[in-house]
Amino acid sequence: MNISNTDIINKIHLVISVCIVVPVSLVYGFNPSSQFDIHLNTIDEHNFFKAIMGLYLGVSVLWVLGVFKANYLKIALITNVVFMLGLGLGRLLSIIIDGTPTLGYQFGTIAELFLGCYGFWVLLRHQNTTNT
Repeated sequence: MNISNTDIINKIHLVISVCIVVPVSLVYGFNPSSQFDIHLNTIDEHNFFKAIMGLYLGVSVLWVLGVFKANYLKIALITNVVFMLGLGLGRLLSIIIDGTPTLGYQFGTIAELFLGCYGFWVLLRHQNTTNT
């Protein structure tokens, strides 16, 4: 299996995203208080975090498909950009309105914004190479 430099440039952020999002989703779904200052008290709160886990795992499957199947790459890129920039901008808004969160969430904000911008750049490059 030959992996080209273009493949690495186009897909590395999807691999990084999966490697981060899958473990975080499992923590959110099963034990968020182990890593975050989050303490769930009701079944509805547990249900909400399990739904977030399912959403994170679902988009991760799509990103993995984009890494291994060319016909899924564009949708994987689009969903990664929307997911990462949506989270990053939401966290940035929270920092402005609510104040500075713990270091883990600060790092998450920077990483999400970086991955979202990188994905947007790759998506633009991908569209330019398929349109020429």
